[in-house]
Amino acid sequence: MLLRRTLIATALLCAFTLAGAQSKGVTDAELVLGLITDLSGPVANYGKESRNGMNMAVDEINAKGGIQGRKIKLLVEDNGYEPKRAVLAAQKLVTQDGAFAILGHLGTATNMAALPFLIENKVFNFMPQGASSGLYDPPSQYKVALAPSYFSMSASTIDYMMKKKAYKRVGVIYQDDDYGREAFEGVEAYLKAKGTPLVEKTSYKRGATDFSSQMAKLKAADCDLVFNASTLREFIGSVGEARKIGFNPDFLGTAANYSQQVPLLGGAAMEGVYGATFIALPYADDPNPAVRDWFAAYKKRFNEDPGLYSMYAYYAMTTFAKAADKAGKNLTPETFNTALEATKLGTDALGNPGFNVSKDNRLSNQKVRVTQLVKGKWNLVSEFLEPVVVPK
Repeated sequence: MLLRRTLIATALLCAFTLAGAQSKGVTDAELVLGLITDLSGPVANYGKESRNGMNMAVDEINAKGGIQGRKIKLLVEDNGYEPKRAVLAAQKLVTQDGAFAILGHLGTATNMAALPFLIENKVFNFMPQGASSGLYDPPSQYKVALAPSYFSMSASTIDYMMKKKAYKRVGVIYQDDDYGREAFEGVEAYLKAKGTPLVEKTSYKRGATDFSSQMAKLKAADCDLVFNASTLREFIGSVGEARKIGFNPDFLGTAANYSQQVPLLGGAAMEGVYGATFIALPYADDPNPAVRDWFAAYKKRFNEDPGLYSMYAYYAMTTFAKAADKAGKNLTPETFNTALEATKLGTDALGNPGFNVSKDNRLSNQKVRVTQLVKGKWNLVSEFLEPVVVPK
């Protein structure tokens, strides 16, 4: 009898331990997830899109029964596009709210600030909306990156532009933070590898509104191609300033500049600028009927057109749900990571990239495309580009 009681007690203890192992953010009925985004800072438009797109995905998933019977509870925190606020937001979501994972965190510098805390607390940073190599390298099971690094994207897109046209005088303007510096370094490394001089470089502080000195400097250098590593308002402001002083080189932006707000807010001054993307901006007249239906459903719900970051966040949540479902009923960081590495997805119905990570590769997608703004609409001008490898 004593032996039987001991065995029962041991079994109960093991069951309790398993339940405890998945207790952070996980109950039989609920799965707590977090979104950290900008709702009050310079890229609040992107943040609003992210919140809407992710809420749309959550509602669709929950309407179908959730993930293994668990309804998703999504908690949203504002980082104001400030690294310090991002850390505080991560701390709240993890220590107070017990979030299992952070999805779609917006901003490269904000992600890099919060990432050490998340890893230390064994919380996944899943498909962040940032593009630093630090989001996937060195590998960690708690890193699952959405985008190639800005270094990689910049090298690949400047390579495309230089092969498309024989530019002679390349200049760079960049935001003086982790995001801008990494993008600039990709261009600088590419040009150095090709033996092409960088004739001018200039920077600005995040949130700047006056770009007169930077554009005057680039104009004086007679640049015919300017790589512009800015965020939304700063991209529009800097290009607008260039047009104002009669400076009209080709401008190549990053994935951070590829949004419908660029033509909406910047108007005719933005015509002809180039950008980079790996997920295509949805349009109401998209040739893909699934995208048209998704666009209509989003607009009906939020009374506005979806943007690129709407799709980023929607894609992040639906991909997370597929992997979490594959992990089964006993959802822990370990079972989720095992499911991640076993989940191999192709392009989805909306044309979003496939998904493939492993223990040593935490970047789910490595390729980008070049796009150009023509008559107020972004048009893809390249296929997916093979990554250009240059020494750092």
